[in-house]
Amino acid sequence: MNYYIKLTALLFVMLPGVSSTVMAEGNWKKGRIYYRMVCTECHVEQAGGKISPAEKTKAEWADYFEKNLHGPQDAAPKYAASYFVSREYRESIKNTNRAAKKMLKIPDEQLLEDVKAFVVHTAKDSDQPSRCE
Repeated sequence: MNYYIKLTALLFVMLPGVSSTVMAEGNWKKGRIYYRMVCTECHVEQAGGKISPAEKTKAEWADYFEKNLHGPQDAAPKYAASYFVSREYRESIKNTNRAAKKMLKIPDEQLLEDVKAFVVHTAKDSDQPSRCE
């Protein structure tokens, strides 16, 4: 009996660490704002349509960010996905995009984590798949 109590206590101590490594470290709500107001706007204007986070699974999004390539794999030139959350990119569109202007002071790495958190939070196989509406 004492063994089960110790095991249960150990699990309660270890589980918060495990869950934090599984989940994205960003703020999915900030990521949602950026994704919808910057990414979606650009895709509508430049790529011909919205791209919903629910079009990919969590694993597919992880692969996308790991490869860090934006756009069709066979297209040239190839852009790093991380460029589209960079301060440089936000500076280039700040006069036409409120969200980019508002988020200028957020470090690139943090904004990238926020966007990752959003797409993972609302991926096809998540509890709350998102639809661009």
